[in-house]
Amino acid sequence: MRVLVKASVDIDKGNEAIRSGKMADLVKETLEKIKPEAAYFGPLDGHRTMLLVVDLPDSSAIIPTLDPLFSNLDATIEVTPVMNVDDLQKGLSQLQ
Repeated sequence: MRVLVKASVDIDKGNEAIRSGKMADLVKETLEKIKPEAAYFGPLDGHRTMLLVVDLPDSSAIIPTLDPLFSNLDATIEVTPVMNVDDLQKGLSQLQ
């Protein structure tokens, strides 16, 4: 199950991590655990935000996969199902 994860870092936790010099390590450690297919970073809605594409084996994997975002960064998280081109073609072929 491929999902788009929008993780917005808590402002105070983010500021603390940057001031202490730990932000780069926290992000690296988090990405190593999550293993996203793609990762993008930038400001969104006034927060430091990560957009990650993650392929999960099933919905129960949401909990252990995304926990580092909660634990390490106090992030607010949104998860949206997404498809790549192959998934889209497979789904469209089932409509006929």
